[in-house]
Amino acid sequence: MKIVLFAMNGSYSHTCLAVYCLRNALEKAGFAPEVLEANLRDRREQVLQELYKRKADLYSFSCYIWNIEEMLVLASDLKSILPHTKIVFGGPEASFDTHRFDPEQIDYIIKGQGESAIVELCSAMENGEAMPREIRGEACGIMEDEGILYRDGDYEAGKMLYYESSRGCPYNCAYCLSSSEIGVRAKSVEQTLSDLLEFEGLSADIKIIKFVDRTFNCNKKRANAIWRALADDRFTKNYHFEICASLLDEESFEVLSGLPVGKVQLEIGLQSTNEKTLGEISRHIDSKEVLSACKRLYEMGNIHIHLDLIAGLPYESYERFKQSFNESYFCCDVLQLGFLKLLRGTRLRENAEKYGIVYSKRPPYTVLQSAHITRDELYRLSQIADLLDRYYSSGRFEKCLGLAVKQAESPFDFYDRFLDFIVQNDGREVRKLSQTDAFRMLYLYGISFIELGLAEEFERLMHEDFSTHEARKMPLSVTRLKNP
Repeated sequence: MKIVLFAMNGSYSHTCLAVYCLRNALEKAGFAPEVLEANLRDRREQVLQELYKRKADLYSFSCYIWNIEEMLVLASDLKSILPHTKIVFGGPEASFDTHRFDPEQIDYIIKGQGESAIVELCSAMENGEAMPREIRGEACGIMEDEGILYRDGDYEAGKMLYYESSRGCPYNCAYCLSSSEIGVRAKSVEQTLSDLLEFEGLSADIKIIKFVDRTFNCNKKRANAIWRALADDRFTKNYHFEICASLLDEESFEVLSGLPVGKVQLEIGLQSTNEKTLGEISRHIDSKEVLSACKRLYEMGNIHIHLDLIAGLPYESYERFKQSFNESYFCCDVLQLGFLKLLRGTRLRENAEKYGIVYSKRPPYTVLQSAHITRDELYRLSQIADLLDRYYSSGRFEKCLGLAVKQAESPFDFYDRFLDFIVQNDGREVRKLSQTDAFRMLYLYGISFIELGLAEEFERLMHEDFSTHEARKMPLSVTRLKNP
């Protein structure tokens, strides 16, 4: 029996851990599945041909919000040219509202975790046994002998590889699918470290290992032990963890402060500092405690801190979001301004009408407006998010930007007015500015309000940033032209 496990990634640098979890389960059951990964930039006709030429008995599609529309097209085309093959959809985007999938194109749907379900389906097919169209996957424990699931040949140098040391989340956030699963199952400290050493033995150059654990430090003792061990020179990668900052204890700070620069990066989901908003979405954290921990980590200087905010949440107006932004800005290396997505299967999607939320009916189901924030306000925030990504989160304007922002009334006011300045004086979207023009816009905007005594220092720092990140001297036109 020929089985193809198919993934469609968001970009070239990504891989899909799910297909390797399924491959591992199938191989343990005696099957020999083949993995095929593509990405959204690949030509559809080429991807279809790669699927077709394998002429498998079963194709398993891993479906997410970023690929579901492309998956539906590919499945339909594949079924047209291989009418007798079987196609199964699985993954978060296939686990809910399954009535929308045409049974003449999608033969089976796995709802929930897929390891046991895919084995059950393939065993039934091999034995000529009937299976229901919808198959409920059983909760899968993290097995100690699973390893990292990747092998040489599964990836190319430069890609980000993913690792799962635990599954599940102790929290019940209304916007997150992890809330649909109860309990957390985790590998031991010893097995996790043994697995991480497996990455060191891979032949291709892999720099970033991203833990997909929803809340890595929900068990503080376990997290601290793993972090402490990563100080060892045997662990040479950059390790990315998603954590809850309010769970960090003094031992956590002590351990993290001793790690080499660039060894660990932490992603922290604050989402809002509005306590009413946090309560409404069942995110029971103390935002002041989270920000205090973030600032402490950031000031250590050795840990890269990525802090997340979400626009469009209940009871978060434009003005209230501005406050969340200002309170978060000086606590991180990257401030990610994201937008609420009403995922299928989440409580917030079910209660969208309660909050007057209007959202796109197409993936990724982004909020368009709500009773608390208008369409115009959300669009303006999306433009400010582009500015934030280009200037702050890129790190390419670090020194001059730091001085300029501190001269503004507030961080949010800085970006809000900068947006108007670019529109009035250039007219292009910030994404379309050349790097030289981006520096020029920042310079002209900065000298319009920076104190006269700091203007020379601002210019000097801008030259430093440009020469550091652009590997050349900044053109004189950037700081000598008074009008764009």
